[in-house]
Amino acid sequence: MISIFGVSLSTNAQDTDKRLYEIIDDISADSIEYDIRKLAGFGTRNTFSDTVSDTRGIGAARRWIKSEFENISSKCDDCLEVFYQKDYVTPEDGDRIPKEAWVVNVVAIQKGAKYPNRYVIMSGDIDSRASNTMDFTTDAPGANDNASGMAGTMEAARVLSQYEFDSSIIYVGLSGEEQGLFGGKGLAEFAKKNNWDVIGILNNDMIGNIEGVDGVIDNRSFRIFSEPVPPNETERERRMRRFYGGEVDGISRQLARYIHNNVKTHMPEMNPMMIYRLDRFGRGGHHRPFNDLGFAGVRIMEAHENYNRQHQDIRTENGINYGDVVEGVNFEYAKKLTAVNAINLASLAWAPPAPSKVEIGGIVEPSTKLRWEPVKGDIAGYKIYWRDTTAPQWQHSRFVGNVTEFTLEGIVIDNFLFGVAAVGKNGHESLVVFPNGTF
Repeated sequence: MISIFGVSLSTNAQDTDKRLYEIIDDISADSIEYDIRKLAGFGTRNTFSDTVSDTRGIGAARRWIKSEFENISSKCDDCLEVFYQKDYVTPEDGDRIPKEAWVVNVVAIQKGAKYPNRYVIMSGDIDSRASNTMDFTTDAPGANDNASGMAGTMEAARVLSQYEFDSSIIYVGLSGEEQGLFGGKGLAEFAKKNNWDVIGILNNDMIGNIEGVDGVIDNRSFRIFSEPVPPNETERERRMRRFYGGEVDGISRQLARYIHNNVKTHMPEMNPMMIYRLDRFGRGGHHRPFNDLGFAGVRIMEAHENYNRQHQDIRTENGINYGDVVEGVNFEYAKKLTAVNAINLASLAWAPPAPSKVEIGGIVEPSTKLRWEPVKGDIAGYKIYWRDTTAPQWQHSRFVGNVTEFTLEGIVIDNFLFGVAAVGKNGHESLVVFPNGTF
């Protein structure tokens, strides 16, 4: 513990904020179970299913989700701005679109007090599917895929809406995932059009299964998928990596490292698994459209999937039960992964902005020099991170105070990778920024 301007500050991220432990304790498995059962009870939530009925189809589901967000808002002095965001799709837009329809997302924004245009997003998918994704009438309860992620998003909103944050938090139910990630694409384009400063999106897709088709039962491990570098990087940035490194240090990978570290600090019973891949092999999720536009985004999900319970008509064949039904969801596990999201949403929303420009120097010298653009706002200072070039996580760090440049004496630039984070006076840190320039 050190003191800066009379303020006590821990040099390790977030480890003095007891509110994070309160948030973990406040997440309710019973509440998550209720929401999962309610969502599964709509029969099917296929994006092209009934939109008129009050009891069946995606229309009834999204209206219920919107009403729940509005109920949450009514208990926090209307702290949530709740609205639909939608885009029209036709069969010409993809081979999984059987007819013209609106892809409707349900958005709830909790505005930040200091940086209202900075957003960290938690998403779940509203829609479900049967074996044939074009079949929008057959029952497809989608209890785990993805009522679990949607219920977790709603529960995070219930808990975090009782706090005030510096940056804004968005809780969103996305549609059209099973037809080609149309909901995420629509919201990502909406964010770009409205000049949102997106810190990152935490996409939750299947967070309730602990019994894998591989025979493993595990209620503590989960995966964090992240791509190595943004797909819209410039040719200059690609060339720089060849000489200066950074092949696994893109903005989404830094978000994944942040989540991993925060969970190991505050939920040490959990086993976060960083997966160096955009998503599962050859598959995709709703964080990808955000990545496509240059936003940081990861997928958080269970470690061991059960394919008998995914994208399957409800049936029994050769003694095997198929179908994504409520009985396949472990609500206590969904609670844990909801808490994983909630503490990271809170940490990022309480943290200052990250430095936008970080430069590094020290070629053929016995030390490494870093300098960065100052962050606007009242912060405690900055922390430099470094690690071996083969290490997956940041191994070393040094808080250097409220300065804009620093020299790490005796640390040879050739042997490590480096980054800089801003530190708030509350101890919360921004994402680490990998150097994007040299001097």
